[in-house]
Amino acid sequence: MLVLSNTLTRKIEEFKPENPPQVGIYTCGPTVYDFAHIGHARTYIFADLLRRTLEFGGFKVCQVMNITDVGHLVSDADLGEDKIEVAARRAGKTPKEIAQFFEKDFWEMLKNLNIEKPEIVAHATDYIPEMITLTKVLQDKGYTYETSDGIYFDIAKFPGYPKLGGFKLEEQRAGTRVPVRGEKKNPPDFALWKKAGPSHLQKWNSPWGMGFPGWHIECSVMSLKHLGNAFENGEFHPERSRRIDIHTGGVDHIQIHHNNEIVQSEAATGRPFVKYWLHGQHLLVNGKKMAKSLKNFYRLSDLEKRGFEPLDFRYLCLTVHYRTRLNFTWPSLEAAQSAYSALKQEISSWEEPQVGCAEFEDNFLKAVNDDLNIPQALAVAWELIKCDCCSTSAKAASLLKMDEVLGLKLKDHLGKARKLPKTISELLLEREKLRKAGKWEEADKIRREMEKIGYMLEDTTKGTAVKKK
Repeated sequence: MLVLSNTLTRKIEEFKPENPPQVGIYTCGPTVYDFAHIGHARTYIFADLLRRTLEFGGFKVCQVMNITDVGHLVSDADLGEDKIEVAARRAGKTPKEIAQFFEKDFWEMLKNLNIEKPEIVAHATDYIPEMITLTKVLQDKGYTYETSDGIYFDIAKFPGYPKLGGFKLEEQRAGTRVPVRGEKKNPPDFALWKKAGPSHLQKWNSPWGMGFPGWHIECSVMSLKHLGNAFENGEFHPERSRRIDIHTGGVDHIQIHHNNEIVQSEAATGRPFVKYWLHGQHLLVNGKKMAKSLKNFYRLSDLEKRGFEPLDFRYLCLTVHYRTRLNFTWPSLEAAQSAYSALKQEISSWEEPQVGCAEFEDNFLKAVNDDLNIPQALAVAWELIKCDCCSTSAKAASLLKMDEVLGLKLKDHLGKARKLPKTISELLLEREKLRKAGKWEEADKIRREMEKIGYMLEDTTKGTAVKKK
């Protein structure tokens, strides 16, 4: 039985999809105005582990991810310029060129981290007609008001806001602790559609003149269209709308973005929007949130420049529960690298997989089904590796099955040492004998000889890993 921590109910609940074995997941994707960093990577690794766990349990997953290429303003208070346009002006490029460049980098990061690509990738600029339609629906229902700069959702018209918490609404009312900016009635009111000036680079015609969508409306449109069955041929059908199984994102989206998604979606359809809301915690760096605004972030390429592989970072993320903050330091990454190298070395001499070890597989399943307790699942994998109760062929079968969730590409390393050329195996064996005898100079001579013929050695506490150049 799979249980998940639901932000909506603030409880750990048994997972029961609307239409089993089908499961729909909406994952908040990136705003492609700059390079993605490893703080983002941790959020997408969490979503990937969720997806893999569901598939491991026999569910058929359809995952939708948005790509925000318009509408995300510099401020969550609907102030400032669009982030894409700011980047475009700075670089002297078009918004489309900027978005495509950084989106390509984003997908490359996910590929290197062995994160499965969603079935549906939805770009905001491809859904402008549906966003206008949904905004008009909300306007016709009386949930909006118009200002000189756009169409805003009036949160006072929707009881129960904010459903995910994050703040007390009474403290956000006009004239209390938070001042109203511009023509807003209440500080939490948010833009559904923004009116564009002559200099704005991305704008579309609408019932309210030339403009562009607010940030939040895109996710409601894309999720309701692809998972909620509420759009057909550009028309909105609230009577057909169905509740979406899972929505994922980072904890920083709870207070504003996800609360706004809920209120506008449920106001439009008159039905519950999402059943399970799951949020991944921050990646910290030296105790502070990793963020572009703080200029304390690292890209995956920064890690690679210091000799780490992308999957070293994935391994690090596996060691901490997705709802727990992970403090990134170089020593912590080195420890993850060492453990991952030891794992690969350990299985490099194993036999081909046969029938697995049922007890370990059961324990692994219990761990991942316990709100994605991946650290415990990883511990079970290590117990399997170290045990003497199963043959290496049996352990190999079970470990590869576990790796369907872990995503560490262990198949690439299984039995690798047994596949080395005989001359290399003999040199490696001779070097190990010399090392054990303390004959370091002679052992280093063999290392150099192996490097000349194209093989790199990596010495770890668990043995020596061999890589072909």
